[in-house]
Order: sequence, then structure tokens, then C-alpha cells
Amino acid sequence: MHVQAWLDTIPAVAVYLLVAGVIGVESLGIPLPGEIVLISAALLSSQHGDVNPVILGACASAGAVVGDSIGYAIGRKGGRPLLAKMGRKFPKHFGPGHVATAERSFEKWGMWAVFFGRFIALLRIFAGPLAGVLHMPYWKFLIANLLGGVVWAGGTTAVIYYVGVVAEDWLKKFSYVGLGVAVLIGLASMLIVKRRAAKMVAEHEESAAEAEPEPAG
Repeated sequence: MHVQAWLDTIPAVAVYLLVAGVIGVESLGIPLPGEIVLISAALLSSQHGDVNPVILGACASAGAVVGDSIGYAIGRKGGRPLLAKMGRKFPKHFGPGHVATAERSFEKWGMWAVFFGRFIALLRIFAGPLAGVLHMPYWKFLIANLLGGVVWAGGTTAVIYYVGVVAEDWLKKFSYVGLGVAVLIGLASMLIVKRRAAKMVAEHEESAAEAEPEPAG
């Protein structure tokens, strides 16, 4: 069943809790489709009055901020062995190349990596745990985490809600066309993200190989 169709069958309170829970668990460092659930719920709120977009955005923001904070605490306590363990469990998300790429982003951007990490699929699951592993001062992390969570969750909810309101009549008339366009956009976005992530990992592996000392002749 499509995510939105499934959300349409449960009460508004359950939608709020589901969105907050999925986003919160994703922010802990466990790969989950938080963005997909949030977008589907925001679109649902634009078509059904039972789901309030303001409450939805607030719940999504709370889930993001609380989840990242717990992830920070876990990362600070677990350290690098935690990243190695997660790499064995989720190699597609926490492989050595992905971790190194995220670390390089943190070293270069600091608090901005936490803020903008909320908008980037690769960094979204890394931000909290990695900030803890790198011992970023919590007050810096909290400010960036709070701003990033509110802007990402609230902004995404607002944009999708208003797009859904405007597009509702059009989609009723051209439902199959709208569905086809949505699928194509989703596939294109996924491919672009995967290509960028693969490119970043390849660049890191290449630079690491160049940095290795040549064997003595």
C-alpha cells in the first residue's frame, strides 16, 4: 500500500506520533524513510482537515531535535567503536567511505554541518551520533540541531502542504499524469543523491590512496 494511502486510514494523533517517531529514530542513526513519511503526511494534511499541518510540523521538528540529541549522547558515549559496529550492521549507510566523508564535512563546516546535514540524506543519519563521537560542544550542537530540525521539518511541511492545496484540483483531473510525474521526479532525485554520494566516497578513497606512503624500494 502507498504510504499516503496507509496514513489516510489512521487517526490524526497516530499520524503525528508516527511522523515524530520515524524521524526521531532516523535521527538516532538508524536508516528509516523519515523524509518520505513526512512528505506523505504533509500532503495528506492538505487534503484532509483532520491532520493539522502546524501540529504535524511541530511534531516532526520535535522528533528531529530529540532524536538527534539522543544520537549525540549515544555517539559521545560509544565513540568510534560505535561507528565501526554500525558500519558492520548498515554497510550501505555507515561504510568507511561514508563515515570519512561525513567527518570531513564536520571538520570543515562545524555547526553548519549539523544544520545542513538535516537536508542531506547521507548526513541526516550521521549528524547526531557523529557530533557526539567528535565531541562537539553540546551547546553548539543544540543550537544547530534545533535550527536545522525546525527549518527542515517545518519548511518541508509548509511547502508540501501548500503545493498539495494548489495541486489538488489539477491532480483530480490528471491523476495518472501527476502520479507519473511524481514517480519520475522521485527516481531522478534518488539517482542524483546516490551518484553524489558515490562520487564523494570515490574522491575520499582516491585521496586516501594518494596519502598512503609508497613502499620502500
